[in-house]
Order: sequence, then C-alpha cells, then structure tokens
Amino acid sequence: MNNQNGSKHQYFYAVGLSYRKADAEIRGKFSLGPEAKTKLLEQAREEGISSLIVVSTCNRTELYGFAEHPFQLIKLLCDNSQGSVEDFQRVAFIYKNNEAINHIFRVGTGLDSQILGDFEIISQIKSGFIASKAHGLANAFLERLVNSVIQASKRIKNETELSSGATSVSFASVQYIMNNVPDIANKNILLFGTGKIGRNTCENLVKHTKNDHIVLINRTRGKAEKIAGKFNLVVKDYDVLPLEIPKADVLVVATGAEMPTIDKDILSLDKDLLILDLSIPKNVHDNVREVEGVTVVHLDDLSKITDDTLENRRRHIPAAEAIINEIKEEFTTWVNARKFAPTIHALKEKLNSIKETELNFQRKKITDFHEEQAEIISQRIIQKITTHFANHLKDNDTMVDESIEWIEKVFRLEAAQK
Repeated sequence: MNNQNGSKHQYFYAVGLSYRKADAEIRGKFSLGPEAKTKLLEQAREEGISSLIVVSTCNRTELYGFAEHPFQLIKLLCDNSQGSVEDFQRVAFIYKNNEAINHIFRVGTGLDSQILGDFEIISQIKSGFIASKAHGLANAFLERLVNSVIQASKRIKNETELSSGATSVSFASVQYIMNNVPDIANKNILLFGTGKIGRNTCENLVKHTKNDHIVLINRTRGKAEKIAGKFNLVVKDYDVLPLEIPKADVLVVATGAEMPTIDKDILSLDKDLLILDLSIPKNVHDNVREVEGVTVVHLDDLSKITDDTLENRRRHIPAAEAIINEIKEEFTTWVNARKFAPTIHALKEKLNSIKETELNFQRKKITDFHEEQAEIISQRIIQKITTHFANHLKDNDTMVDESIEWIEKVFRLEAAQK
C-alpha cells in the first residue's frame, strides 16, 4: 500500500492504543485535546508526512497515515502527549497496509468499540479527516478510505441490528444508575461537564429516569445553559460546585480537564454518593474512594455491563463483517486500479512507439502499403494487449506490485512515469 503521491517508499499505518490493552490512566497520558491535535498535524507536515488522520476519544488515541517507518507516527504521538515511547511499546499496536485498513473499518463501524455497536467514533473519524484536509494532509487514498468507512457504517446501521437498542457509554452510565440507585426519579443528580459524552448522558438521564432534579455545571456556563434549555434543567455556576455536590445523590463527571477536578478535599458529605467518572484522563482523584459512603465507577467499569441488548448485537457481527468485506473489496479494487493505471498507460505508449517504428519500416518496404488498415489493425492489437494486462492486474489473486515490476522490466518502462 505504497503512498502514490511521492517517490519515497511510504506505507499506510495505523498506530495507537485503546481500551483493549491500555487502562484509563495510560489512555489519559496519550489523550490529545484540540490544541495538541493541531500541533501534531503541523509537526507532521513539517516532518514530511503526506497524509494523516488523528483520532482521540475516551477509549482510544490512534493515528492513521503514510510513513516510511511507523516510528515517525509514534514520535508524533509521544511529542504531543504526556505518553512515552516505553508506555507505547507496552500497550499499543502497529498495523500496516491491509491490516491498517481493516482496523479503521472495524473502528469506524463499531465492531471495535468498547461497547459493541457504539457508533459515536465515526463522527470523530470524520472530524479528524476534516482537520487533516484543512492542514493539507489528506490525499486521495485517505479521502476514499474515510468515505468507504462512512459508507460501511451507514449500511451496517441500516441493514443490521448491530446498533439496536440504546447501548453506548452514555447510556451504559444511565443504565448503571437505574440499576443501582433506588427511586432514581426522586433523587438529586448533578452533571459536571457538558462535552459530547456529558450532553448524551444528560439526554439519556432525562429520557430514561424521568428525573427533573438534574443540575448542570460547566466551566463555561453558556454551554450548560444551551443544554439545560433543551430539557428545562437547572444550571449552576462552576464556583458553587463544592456546595452542590453534598446535595447530590449521583454525580456524573464528564469534563475534558487534564487533571482531576474532583478530590476528597471538596467532598463534605452526610449521605451516600455515587460518582460516575466518564472522563479521559480521569477527572475523579483516586483519594475520593477514601471518603466513607462514596462509590466511584469509571467508564471502563461501565463497559463490562452485559445485557440482552449486547447479546443480541453479537448475533449481527457476521452480517456487519460481510458488509465491511464488500466495501473493503471495492476500495482495494480502486487502490489497485490507481496503482497500475500509470503502468498500463506507459505500456500503451511503449506499444505505440513500437508500432510507429514498425509502420515506418513497412512503409519503405511495401510498395502498396495501406496506411489506414495498418493503423486500425495495430491499434486493435495494442488495445487487446493492454486490456489483457489490465484484467490480469485487476484479478483478486494477482500480486499487483510484483506484476507491475515484471511488466516494467519486460517492456523496459520507466518507473519514474508512475
């Protein structure tokens, strides 16, 4: 899967880490906020990376792009996060070419989500591509790949029940609350943080708990007011957070802070409190567990919840994989066509050159040389020869790179023409 935009031998890689091997603490080290993503893309362009997408969510931080060696991408990640190369080597993955393509398909379609069928990641991939394009880091290969993953995601949603039910990280948190807090409709719920997960959690809380005792707090009050207005909820200033926590029966923390925002020093409680930390990095300090009556649940714990909805989704994995394979095959066909098109073009030019040389010789040798007939016959032969080679290169069983090299050697085609 060489990069077709440059002469250097670059390959398509997917590097990063996810919930599969990295716990929340390690994922937090490699988490990339908006500013860090921008700096990473700028550094990538300065260092000669031609095409790259950055994705960073609560469950994963991954880079998809072209490089001569995967360490170029690993260095970009470590340079712009708190993670080290040593940490990366312990928990991360590196996929190349077809494996990398397969990985982004599984991620984008919810098959690799922490909660099976959670499709929120596809919007992150879209956003990552838009940012890359704005920085001039999105070649035709990457654009076609992302569009193919989006297509697969849509078809799986529409044609299978992989996303049936309302199971996601945000819903899993509400499900946990409903299963563990009696009389939830009459309990006080405090939601701290109104990012994407916070917004989704808020919507699920209102929808499923029928609770109108929900208070929203966000560092930027305006963002909380927009959400509160939609559901007719109460908004309080960030400054009164320590005063609102003792009133709450449930505290949901979904902020984007780099350091813990909730620790035992701000907790003054006279009743039990359930805290759900949906943030990466963790925003609830470990010392909170020392406070009597406090139960802390992190999103990694929520993902372990197994219910009938998830069991039903697992039955639809084969259908989802069949859709992925179909669209992935179309993408591979497109990639191979782009790869061998320059070779077929060069071959046609070479055959035309041979034709002109031979026709010039025959014009001098044959008295009644028929120019028009000779041209028609020659062109038909050239067309048939190039079509045979093209069909061979399109065949799924063909080793395209080796065949291209063989054609170039036999016909002495200039590799630079690619």
